[in-house]
Amino acid sequence: MSKLTIAIAKGRLQAEAVQLLSDAGLSLSPADLASRRLTTEDQSGQYRFIFVKPSDVPVYVEHGNVDCGIVGRDVLLESEASLLQPLVFTIGKCRIVVAAPHGWSNNGGGLLRVATKYPRIAANYFGSRGQPVEIITLSGSVELAPALGLADCIVDLVETGLTLRENGLTVFEVIADSSARLVFNRASYQLKASAVRELIIALAARSTRQAQNYD
Repeated sequence: MSKLTIAIAKGRLQAEAVQLLSDAGLSLSPADLASRRLTTEDQSGQYRFIFVKPSDVPVYVEHGNVDCGIVGRDVLLESEASLLQPLVFTIGKCRIVVAAPHGWSNNGGGLLRVATKYPRIAANYFGSRGQPVEIITLSGSVELAPALGLADCIVDLVETGLTLRENGLTVFEVIADSSARLVFNRASYQLKASAVRELIIALAARSTRQAQNYD
């Protein structure tokens, strides 16, 4: 059987993704998990793992440097990579939202300043509503932007909403729900069909549903 290389998003999803794989029989040794190595193999030697920034997962998978990956839907929507998404998982549940200070409204319809780590998602969302926007791309702490006068509102990923509330922000609109996805390179899906099928079967019992489309 052809060995599959799997990209795992570092950060908030990593521990849950590793546990999901372990529950499906793809176990990593404690020594490997404790190390700073960015590549390793499972104990069976059938799978190779790489650990990369979430935004890099669809890049590596789409270009075929790795066969598949586990990453959040928010990252996939932002990247617009052409990938197959056969499984949707329960881990990493959150929402992509529009948030702003209490009492905010955009009834004036003028140019809206939006701070975000998701410029493509934000532009597509407001563009579909015919709302003119200035997208201000930040790499972190977007919650500060309205308070400091940099933006009128933000588009961000929210899990509990606690950080928003502590910074005086309220969710006004939900753009999309997000959770982890298993994604495949289109060529690998065909050329390594047997290994792909075995991995999907192993993980399917841990997924909430099988995706009906490749959104």
